[in-house]
Amino acid sequence: QVQLVESGGGLVQTGGSLRLSCAASGRTFSSYAMGWFRQGPGKEREAVAAITRYGIRTYYLDSVKGRFTISRDNAKNTVYLQMNSLKPEDTAVYYCAATLVPLTNRPSEYDYWGQGTQVTVSS
Repeated sequence: QVQLVESGGGLVQTGGSLRLSCAASGRTFSSYAMGWFRQGPGKEREAVAAITRYGIRTYYLDSVKGRFTISRDNAKNTVYLQMNSLKPEDTAVYYCAATLVPLTNRPSEYDYWGQGTQVTVSS
């Protein structure tokens, strides 16, 4: 069992930055690949970024490439999402999730989810 708790969301102006954190419980954090997802109003949940167990490979949604960076610190059981040059279309609830699949952007392949943190980008 893995419990995930996100933090770092908030209100920011266009062009601003936020850093999301996701703290995981348990001693098996490095067994899981991790992903960040988002769900905007009236939209489906989509994968924003994902990272393999030891951070060797990453995945990014095309619209966030060059602006968002996913990273992890296995010693701290934490995964991060650095978000720069934020746009109003980035407004959503952001979730972190854990999977045993090496690297995937499919929500159905993630086993554990956090409760989400709201990110709002004002124009």
